[in-house]
Amino acid sequence: MITITIDAKKVEAVEGMTVLDAAKAAGIHIPTLCHHPNLTPYGGCRLCLVEIEGARTLQPSCTMPASNGMVIKTNTEEIRATRRFVLDMIFSERNHFCPYCEVSGGDCELQKAAYEQDMTHWGFQPNWIPFQVDASHPYIIMDQNRCILCRRCVRACTELVGNSTLGFEERGAKSQLIADLAVPLGESSCISCGTCVQICPTGSLIDRWSAYRGLEKDVESHPTICVGCSIGCGIEVQTRNNQIVRIYGDWDAKINGGVICKVGRFEPLADQRERVTSPMVRIDGQLKKVSWQEALDLVTEKLRPLAGKSDGVVAIGSTRLSAESLHLLKTIFKDGLKASSVTTTEEGKHTTVFSKVAEKQQQSFEGTLNDVDQSDLFIIVGTDLVKEHEVAGFFVKRARLKDATLFVVDHSVNEMDSLADGVFRTEQLGEIARGLKAAMVKLGMMVDESIQPDAMLEAAVKATQIADEVFMKAAYAISSAKKPAVIMGSAISKLECVEEWVAFAKFVNASLVSMKGGANSLAAAQYQLDTPFSVNGHKVAYIALGDEEPTEKFTALFESVPFLAVQATYISKLTARADVVLPVFNWAEQSGHFVSMDGHVQESATAIIGPAYAKSNQQVLESLADMLGFKANTTWQSELHHRQSVVSIEHA
Repeated sequence: MITITIDAKKVEAVEGMTVLDAAKAAGIHIPTLCHHPNLTPYGGCRLCLVEIEGARTLQPSCTMPASNGMVIKTNTEEIRATRRFVLDMIFSERNHFCPYCEVSGGDCELQKAAYEQDMTHWGFQPNWIPFQVDASHPYIIMDQNRCILCRRCVRACTELVGNSTLGFEERGAKSQLIADLAVPLGESSCISCGTCVQICPTGSLIDRWSAYRGLEKDVESHPTICVGCSIGCGIEVQTRNNQIVRIYGDWDAKINGGVICKVGRFEPLADQRERVTSPMVRIDGQLKKVSWQEALDLVTEKLRPLAGKSDGVVAIGSTRLSAESLHLLKTIFKDGLKASSVTTTEEGKHTTVFSKVAEKQQQSFEGTLNDVDQSDLFIIVGTDLVKEHEVAGFFVKRARLKDATLFVVDHSVNEMDSLADGVFRTEQLGEIARGLKAAMVKLGMMVDESIQPDAMLEAAVKATQIADEVFMKAAYAISSAKKPAVIMGSAISKLECVEEWVAFAKFVNASLVSMKGGANSLAAAQYQLDTPFSVNGHKVAYIALGDEEPTEKFTALFESVPFLAVQATYISKLTARADVVLPVFNWAEQSGHFVSMDGHVQESATAIIGPAYAKSNQQVLESLADMLGFKANTTWQSELHHRQSVVSIEHA
């Protein structure tokens, strides 16, 4: 620890802190515009200038390291005059109307900074040159007139997301924010994550849904998690009048550190599916609205006689359901009715073979996303992190920009191929692990007397049709890495293949993680709801779909089932075929727990109040359990540990 003096106040700071961070930790406010705590200090706007004893000029506090004994002043008349001058210059370059703007109401950091400095007018005549507004993007609008050239969006696009879409062209007052080589944003390499929108300090980058729908002081913020995939990103859902206004990434979230993808930020707002507005029962060939009691009575009547019959009931739940709801599904259908098939819509596609390896080894073998985020070499096996689990892809891409090494192993074209140092294209994914191991031993980089490197490498080359030079080059890079990581996906369906990569990760001391699919894929696997299903003469199918959208292929599986019950949020071809439809809340209208891909048990909070005609998935299943005489116990947490997990499961 070091001791510094800020505005005559003795302050203790951690060595390596900037003056700005030390002041913030001590509760002393220094205004900023270009600075953001999640970005590398930039020192561009000069609004954070402070006086440091012994320095000839004012210094930017965001980039100045604090040193022991330093004496700092943050609010002298000279500093205030300089800050007003800085703001005057910013106002003169674009068409900013902060003194008269009633739209931002304190949300705009530029307006807020001007008010803090008691500014009531412009010191210099603005340029009044109109700049273009780019509305080509489906989610984002770019208004050059509001830009202050702080470059926060550009830095975030590179440092946090690793996409590097945004940049600047021209110089000085003519500088303009551009996408790629100055193409329209909607035609650029933008991946629609919206990080630039969240981090913009003015209204230069806005999204189409939340703009002008409510100021920060007028909305309610609900910290929760995204249920778009198994990563479990922390988000803040902002609501007004019981409607979602916008979704932000939670900068304090341990898993994602504030970055989210379009699945978490924009797609929930763009969802225009029609809702199921009442319980319905098929009468004379038509679905008719009935009471909740009538609908549940009919479901119970159909289920009760089929208890224990092999061709009786098939029950399927969505992996977007909470752990509590999935456990209830298991309690009712697997434990209670002894149904022959109880599983999820994923059928264990993302988890089954990995769970089998964990059970076989009787230990967890996977690391966490935090391990991945700190790695300097990545081997991506059988998963496309651009199309799925995109936030994990952000971790890889931003590390790649810092000279991390990347190899892609897949049976088909992968969006990460263009970033890779080497690509292994083959159906024999397990042979790549064997070939790399043999190459490392052959190079003398690793020692394993049980391996005959020449024969093993030759076998891998023959099986994969990939030259041995490719194996040797990759093996050398892997051996030189300090923190390698293996990231595996759903393209791996064979137990032997997983075992090969688990052994390889152990061999090179790499962290290994597998992408799990839906939000609660891991919880479903722990409840053993991860088996394939087939409708083969079953009398009743019960599908707890929630707000998942069923595919055509999935829907077609139930054409021949005599009785189909569906609990769902939205109307679909599946509900159209159902004999009973039970309306349930969507993801934002109910709470519950989700187990992230790296084992964190997190709670999803209610953000808006659901409609009166619907119930939560948990409420529906609790009612069904009660009517069937099954005790809806509260052992969902403990039963997550009844099966050996691929990763250590940690409760909050």
